[in-house]
Amino acid sequence: MRALVCIGAAVVVFVVDWMTKASALRLLRGHPRHIFGPLWLRLEFNTGVAFSIGAGHPALAAGVASVLVIAVAFAASKMDSIWGVLGAGMVIGGAVGNLTDRLLLALHGAAVDFIWTGFWPTFNLADVSIVVGCVLMVMGLPRR
Repeated sequence: MRALVCIGAAVVVFVVDWMTKASALRLLRGHPRHIFGPLWLRLEFNTGVAFSIGAGHPALAAGVASVLVIAVAFAASKMDSIWGVLGAGMVIGGAVGNLTDRLLLALHGAAVDFIWTGFWPTFNLADVSIVVGCVLMVMGLPRR
């Protein structure tokens, strides 16, 4: 059951992330769109890791994502909490989504980002999934 939840969450996150990035690449090149308040859709390419840390070093970002996927998959195999396993799947799906951008798209090792607020670095749904997944993993830790 745990493996099914983890893999299912990872696949759903990966597919939704891929679909939104494909739409962003098609619709947003040179055409940012205001949604409401501070929220914009604006295409950017991130060669760094979270919050553009390490920008300009795409190999580092790909390495961090690869290690993250392996470590989280191992952690998920040891978890008892369904919330923790769901969170692990979300982290894995998001990390694989960004890693796929870096390795398979001709973007010079960058991930596709498109959600912009003006006060936070531009991000994508994979990034959101990684953050929410980490929160769920912490919530799923055993209480002592």
